[in-house]
Amino acid sequence: MDRWQAMRIFVKVAETESFAESARQLHMSAPAVTRAVAALEDLIGARLFVRTTRSVKLTEPGSRYLDDCRRILSDIVEAEAAAAGSYATPSGTLAVTASALFGQMYVLPIMHEYLRTYPTVSGRLLFVDRPVNIVEEGVDVAIRIGHLPDSGFSAIKVGSIRRVVCGAPAYFEEHGVPAAPADLKDHRIAASTSAWASPEWRFAHDQRVTISPWLQCNTNDAAIATALAGSGLTRVLHYQIGPALLEGRLQIVLADYEEPPLPVHVLHPEGRHAPAKVRAFVDLAVSRLRENRFIN
Repeated sequence: MDRWQAMRIFVKVAETESFAESARQLHMSAPAVTRAVAALEDLIGARLFVRTTRSVKLTEPGSRYLDDCRRILSDIVEAEAAAAGSYATPSGTLAVTASALFGQMYVLPIMHEYLRTYPTVSGRLLFVDRPVNIVEEGVDVAIRIGHLPDSGFSAIKVGSIRRVVCGAPAYFEEHGVPAAPADLKDHRIAASTSAWASPEWRFAHDQRVTISPWLQCNTNDAAIATALAGSGLTRVLHYQIGPALLEGRLQIVLADYEEPPLPVHVLHPEGRHAPAKVRAFVDLAVSRLRENRFIN
């Protein structure tokens, strides 16, 4: 029996929960698929599936064996790809994810540069303000803002980002500058209800202020536009207002009360086995993001 082929058949049956469907997808006969799984069970000395007339479910040993088979088959694919040269030359499609505004402002230009440098690669971008399961959604590289859970993925820190309160000079001329977080209760607040938002604004030294917004916005862009118009204060991640800060159209207040900054990482799941397309993008992204003055 071809052990590699039998493991491949076993994985497909586990994924489809059907011998017939697996046979169809693998372009094999149903009896051949059944024989391959049975031979694998005899070789291992354990049942991998519980079969009924209506379903095919993994046993507990089968679930553990499935993880091992996927890892082994992945290693085989990597070895074959390395021998064929794809691990030396970037090729294929590269999928990258980041939060929506950060991705548009800072990751998109990096992808443009990358694709110009490696014309044999095509790109796919997923800019969303929600957690992305990079394995399930087929993502090669993620740029993450915030503290990372222990995932076993390769993560390279490229900087950190502040959460800041800001407003336009015209607003401060009319309404004054808050000297402490408690003063925000006397100011007009444009609050975002996006993924990062909370009605309770926390500051250093365990100071907390519950905000009663003058205007609620469902996007950071709208809250920032309100601040730019001189109509109120808002709180955002400081990279989001980078150009406006440089141009003097917005000013940061309460800087002495800011919480510790949030780390920014470039993350990918393949570690040292990453193909050339991933390694090349990670190297470029790390370099460009570390050069960015708003990721310090």
